[in-house]
Amino acid sequence: MRFTLHTVLASAAFMVTAALATNPAMASTLKVPFSFTVAGKTCPAGRYTVKENAIGSYVTLTNEDSSRVFTWTLGPGTPDPTDNNVVLKFDVAGQTHLLRSVQFGAMTTSRLDKNVRNGEYASAEIVAYHGQ
Repeated sequence: MRFTLHTVLASAAFMVTAALATNPAMASTLKVPFSFTVAGKTCPAGRYTVKENAIGSYVTLTNEDSSRVFTWTLGPGTPDPTDNNVVLKFDVAGQTHLLRSVQFGAMTTSRLDKNVRNGEYASAEIVAYHGQ
């Protein structure tokens, strides 16, 4: 009996490891044509990689040309559950762009620019699809 229990537990651990290995983190690259602010830091225009961790609980935004890296928790969002878009949403006033949220498929971050009053800014989005 003891041998069987160890075999079952080892098999279950192997299956979980294999499932995680075959479900690598997804990533998309988006070109942002303007500088923007997030978490009080100014980010330059350029290419940004948006990467979801393997289990979909958080997302990381990385600038390819600088050391700017941000990580946020993902939660259920308003997109359709079958949505495959990766979207950076901004609040815009003139030349000022504030990153509002990051959508990865059907999941999204909470509002990142919490100090912005409704109606004070217009909206803008940069969209990519998984794997682009």
